[in-house]
Amino acid sequence: MTVNGNASPSQAANWPAVDSGPLIAGGILIGLGSLIALSGLAIAGGHLAAATRRWVNDMDVPPSQLAKLRWEQAKEAAAVGARSWREHPNAKVSAFGSAH
Repeated sequence: MTVNGNASPSQAANWPAVDSGPLIAGGILIGLGSLIALSGLAIAGGHLAAATRRWVNDMDVPPSQLAKLRWEQAKEAAAVGARSWREHPNAKVSAFGSAH
């Protein structure tokens, strides 16, 4: 309990003695380090975004059109594979020896 606003000796023994100076200095350094890290992230991110934009603009085929082309190729390949699977001579023979 407290007597006149001061902690009793038994309560004071349960808590470590902490100086506020090093805590304040540490907090300031953490804040400054965070600001430096954020500014580095902004600079690097801006550079990467600009480089990516230049790369996309220099492409002969836009990425959206290339994605559509690849999707059509994948669909056609899947259809050909399925057709080949269904029409293969072994597809007509079951595991029990009878034809479908």
